[in-house]
Order: sequence, then structure tokens, then C-alpha cells
Amino acid sequence: MANLNKVILIGRLTRDVEVRAFSNGGKVAKFGYAVNNRVKRDNNWVDDPVYLNVEAFNRGESGLADRCERFLRKGSQCYIEGHLVLDQWTAQSGEKRSAIKVVMERLELLDGRPGGAEGSSPPSATSSRRPSFEGDQGGGSFQGGDYGSDLGGEPDGAKSDLPF
Repeated sequence: MANLNKVILIGRLTRDVEVRAFSNGGKVAKFGYAVNNRVKRDNNWVDDPVYLNVEAFNRGESGLADRCERFLRKGSQCYIEGHLVLDQWTAQSGEKRSAIKVVMERLELLDGRPGGAEGSSPPSATSSRRPSFEGDQGGGSFQGGDYGSDLGGEPDGAKSDLPF
């Protein structure tokens, strides 16, 4: 029997990234994330937010937690891919508690702030790359998304044979 545990989300951070380093040199970045579901209430479409906790780890040479710390802030819009994990613990009152969290494997910045720091400027209209980072599988390498269709123009260097 086959199993699949993968989530693909576009949303915004609800709080700044919190980073914790481990004694073995590893690092985890944690943050709150919200995505909206559109639902119809009283004949009107409204956003119904879903709030999630997300974790990103530095595994091998990926540096995904470092990149989250550097590029993400409260309110940042980003695309993430990952998988779900059930977190279970016992509260101080003795009650057993649980929550679903997302463990991030891939990140793509969507709000035009690739520098993430004060003074950074959004990518120009001629930019054809959008910062994207992967965890274990991608070795943490930089990848880019294609802005061509988003901008309504042709990719850099492309010539159209269409007469209009």
C-alpha cells in the first residue's frame, strides 16, 4: 500500500522566525504560518484562515534554517513544500496534547524581498529569478522561478514569431 505525506502551501508568516542551535551544530527555524481557505458565508465569499506551525532544519549542507532566518519576517509571503508531523506532549496540567506541524523541505520567496533585511529592494521587472531554496534533496542550492508569465512579457532573450 502506497503512502504520501506532502503539503504545498502559499501563505504568510504570522510571527518572526525563531532559531535554535543544537550542540551538534545543527539548527532549527520555527515560525507561524497562515493560509486562507475561501468559504461562502451569507452569500459572500470570505477568507477562513488556517494557522500552522512550520519548522525548517539545517540538514547536511542545506542551510534551510539559516535561509529562513535571513530572508523571512512576519508578514512575508512565501511558497513552502514539506510534510506533516504529529507533535505530541504532556502539558503541565497532565493533559496529553497534540498538534500537526509542517516540516519544510522547500522555500520560495514570493513578496519581492529577497534580501530580507532593511534596505533591500524588490526584484526589478526585468528579473527572471525568484529566490527558492530546497532542503535535503536539493543540497540547499539556489533555484529560481520564472517571472515571465507573471509579468506578462517574454523571458529574457526570447523572440516571438507572432505578428502582434
